[in-house]
Amino acid sequence: MTTPPSTPFIPFALPDIGDDEIAEVVDTLKSGWITTGPKTRRFEEDFSAFLGAPNPAEAPLHAMAVNSATAGLHLALEALGIGPGDEVITTTHTFTATAEVVRYLGADVVLVDIDPATLCIDVAAVEAAITPRTKAVMPVHYAGLAADMAALLPLARRHGLKVVEDAAHALPTTCGGRLVGTLASDATVFSFYANKTMTTGEGGMVVTRDAGLAKRIQVMRLHGINRDAFDRFTAKVPSWYYEVTAPGFKYNLTDIASAIGIHQLKRASAFQQARADIAGRYDAAFADLPVITPPQPLPGNTHAWHLYVLRLADDAKLTRDELIDGLYAAGIGCSVHYIPLHLQPYWRDRYQLQPQQFPHSQRAYERMLSLPLYTRMGPAEVQRVIDAVRSLLG
Repeated sequence: MTTPPSTPFIPFALPDIGDDEIAEVVDTLKSGWITTGPKTRRFEEDFSAFLGAPNPAEAPLHAMAVNSATAGLHLALEALGIGPGDEVITTTHTFTATAEVVRYLGADVVLVDIDPATLCIDVAAVEAAITPRTKAVMPVHYAGLAADMAALLPLARRHGLKVVEDAAHALPTTCGGRLVGTLASDATVFSFYANKTMTTGEGGMVVTRDAGLAKRIQVMRLHGINRDAFDRFTAKVPSWYYEVTAPGFKYNLTDIASAIGIHQLKRASAFQQARADIAGRYDAAFADLPVITPPQPLPGNTHAWHLYVLRLADDAKLTRDELIDGLYAAGIGCSVHYIPLHLQPYWRDRYQLQPQQFPHSQRAYERMLSLPLYTRMGPAEVQRVIDAVRSLLG
């Protein structure tokens, strides 16, 4: 099927930026403080408040803004002491950022397969991969659905392993009735990239209850300096002195980006509902097609619906690539999440990986595509996607 040239193209994703975000950015530009400063501090405080007050038995949450989720994952692992000789287990079915930060630190990545139903990391595969060198596990809450943390966290505790959640897709996902970011892991890292469930353009947030971990991350995100620039440059008395206590990184988030995040965060719950509504329309429309629709969350849990991943059944009359080509011809953008790491040259060659080691990820990859799912989609655009998919597969 083809679409007339006058029909607007439906992209895979679009950010949803409102007047409040724009006004806050303008206020920041006029303020004279555009790098990490008061707006970033406010964003961090708002993020902690969004996740909620801790139970009396729990330590308070520390939320630290960074310039990407990749930076946040790197900082979390560094603060946990991951280094040469160590192994970190994660899923092959993720973006390379999840794994590459392990190599930044000279440690080794151990990739495992996914649960074929949820497409999240397979906890049994994690347990089978643990060796004396294993120091941490990095689950990915794929597409906005929580990984099986009820099984993974006790497993990690039994083996003395650290847990860093890659929650790039998972705001506001809940697991066991609790928001991701408040679970019993060592750290959780969110992404605010342009196509995520909320955005700051580029950016991320690291959350932890461990005060020592938080202090290390705060120092390392800005050159290993033991004082925030905002404090040094706004003090009422001379405060030029600082100390470099470690060879840190340049991972701070600017106030311009944080200004966007302050108002995006206020809309996060409404964003989730809008995404869930679109996903529900897709589910109903595709129920009789030769496809596997995305897994649903467990009762009482919330799916963030960052992605709507459709998988072709064996009796589908088109291949995945043919379906993507047909959708593009109809003026509809889509993507694939992900080309698994075991197929990527660096990871494949370094660890001598073969597709048969990861049968569930390989099978899912060969049959999956991500349909447009963003909050600016109107009912007519959603219907165009539905009609195109049904025309091609029905």
